[in-house]
Amino acid sequence: MLVTDEALYVIRQWVEKAENDYITAVHTLKLGKKCPTDTVCFHTQQCVEKYLKSLLIFEDEDIRKTHDIGLLISLLSPRHRPKLTVEEQRLLTGFAIFTRYPGDYEPISLKQAREAVAMARRVRKQVRALLPPASLKLERD
Repeated sequence: MLVTDEALYVIRQWVEKAENDYITAVHTLKLGKKCPTDTVCFHTQQCVEKYLKSLLIFEDEDIRKTHDIGLLISLLSPRHRPKLTVEEQRLLTGFAIFTRYPGDYEPISLKQAREAVAMARRVRKQVRALLPPASLKLERD
C-alpha cells in the first residue's frame, strides 16, 4: 500500500497523541491505591480511539468525530481490525463518556483499570504492527 508523505505525517500525529494517552494511563496506574482509575480508563479509551483513527488514515478512509470504538472498528477493513470483543468495545466507548465528567456511575476498581490498560496495550501492539514504520517515528524519539 502506497502512503503519501502527507498521510504519513497525519498518521504520525495521531500516533503521537495515542502514545501520550497510553503513557499517561500506564504511569497513572503505577500510583496503585491512590490511582485515579477513571483517568486511567479515559486515557485507555483515547489511546485506542486514536490508534484506530491512524489506521483509518492509513487505509485512506475519512475519520469521523466519534468516540465509538465499535463504529471505528467497523469502518476498518477486516484484515486491519484489532481483536477486541464487542463487550470490550462497549466498555472502552463508555470510558470516553462517563469518566469525563462527574456523574452517577459505579467506581472503577484498580483491577478494571489494569484490564483497560491491557486492552489498550493489545490494540497498540496490533495497530503498530500494521502501520508503516516511518509513521511510528515520533519527534521525541
